[in-house]
Amino acid sequence: MSATVQSIISNGSTGIIVDIECHLSNNLPKIVIVGFANQAVGESKERIRGAFADSRIVLPRKRITINLAPADVPKADSSFDLAIAVSILVASEQIKTTFTKCEAFIGELGLDGSVRPVRGIIGKLMAGRDHGITTFYVPAANLQQAQLVPHITVMPVSSLAQLHKYLMGDTTISPTDTGTGIYDLSTTSHNNVSSYFVHVSEVVGQDRAKRALEIAAAGGHNVCFSGPPGTGKSMLAKALASILPPLAHEEMLEVTQLHSLAGHDFERIITQRPFRAPHHSASQVAITGGGISLRPGEISLSHRGVLFLDELPEFGRATLEALRQPLEDRIISIARARDTIEYPADFILIGTANPCPCGYHGGSRCSCSAHQIEAYQRRVSGPILDRIDLYAEVHEVHHDRLLVQNPNPEADEQMRRRIADARAVQANRYGSAHKLNANMSNADIKRDALVTAPAVTVLNAAANRMNLSARSYMRAIKVARTIADLEQSREVTTAHISEALTYRRHDSQHHQSTEAKSLTSVV
Repeated sequence: MSATVQSIISNGSTGIIVDIECHLSNNLPKIVIVGFANQAVGESKERIRGAFADSRIVLPRKRITINLAPADVPKADSSFDLAIAVSILVASEQIKTTFTKCEAFIGELGLDGSVRPVRGIIGKLMAGRDHGITTFYVPAANLQQAQLVPHITVMPVSSLAQLHKYLMGDTTISPTDTGTGIYDLSTTSHNNVSSYFVHVSEVVGQDRAKRALEIAAAGGHNVCFSGPPGTGKSMLAKALASILPPLAHEEMLEVTQLHSLAGHDFERIITQRPFRAPHHSASQVAITGGGISLRPGEISLSHRGVLFLDELPEFGRATLEALRQPLEDRIISIARARDTIEYPADFILIGTANPCPCGYHGGSRCSCSAHQIEAYQRRVSGPILDRIDLYAEVHEVHHDRLLVQNPNPEADEQMRRRIADARAVQANRYGSAHKLNANMSNADIKRDALVTAPAVTVLNAAANRMNLSARSYMRAIKVARTIADLEQSREVTTAHISEALTYRRHDSQHHQSTEAKSLTSVV
């Protein structure tokens, strides 16, 4: 006898439909799994034996051949267990149910017959839905994540015995029709971004840096702060998370899926915008993603949120250079000999840097030589610096102000409202809530930036004087467009261009050929 049921395998942040084919033959009892399966899939036969025995279900004493089609796609997922078990039940005629192409089974079996949660359930469900599958049998522990996906029916399964009785008609499983997506905040676990929350008004002084944060949050721009140690650079970076708008439902799906693929707590729902702050000793694979199992890295885990690189020059050069593609394309393509996977990486990069190794360049406390300073400032390449839209110096704060200024929740709320209003303008302009001014193409800029003629004149003159690259020129317009949106201005005026230019990094003529300039050189 033969039987076929469907399951889904993760492929990057999405999934691929897999047909689980079971064939029984009168040979020595054995389970054979074919179809480019790795060890995790091959070991499922032992989990199935244990699950059948503990669930008091008869495992056919025949040669059981399981084929995972398409056979040329690598399979490295324990979530096939439930589908394999069901295919055996159908092939051995222990259940009479006939499954259609609109049904799929996802789940890992325990030796006791329990159905355990699996990694990346959202991507699997969305891939299945896009291929016409409407009913999914999933682990009960994955239900909260699964019901986020709109327009499907979810059947939560807690054990193989329960599913067997349901398919035999002896018990019921309560289906969940997700409608437009179900999200219950009261029963959802949160990620730990709140531990990073610092409100902007808690930062003493630094008005220019706070303005840069507001522009960055409104338009999705990358920002870098430079200044002596202890002046609030890291505090400002952490404050960015507090002024970003909350995740929309579709964004929550994307972010939760990526974190499910990477984390151990993969049934958790991410409810707040990610704030990732890897240490400068993190490897290139940890930042970009990859490894043996090709999982997302920090740049994908910060998707729709913030990637904070504290002490930017301390990161490895190869690690920083790997940021070039995601900073431009908002995706990361991980290519290996056996497979190539793309993960989304649409984040706001915020970096901090000291002006020199000791941090006190330009003051009496600086003990660095000119050679040390130049070598330190060369650690970040020009192409990376060119992709940062906003540069701002953070200065020493007088001690007598530190205990005087109190947090101002009203001012923080006003800033959040301005940012939300500016993003609403951009959503109307581009027809998408996910596209911000930082993502404008050259065609978008020519069509939608609406830079006035006097503003273009000022920009051209400043670009020649500041030796701006073509990329920096266009990024200055993007920043100016965001400033105009914050003021609800239809056109980009001279004032908007002038403010945007004050946040650009200078490249003087005699340093034009050098790869990187001082991070502190601002207008």
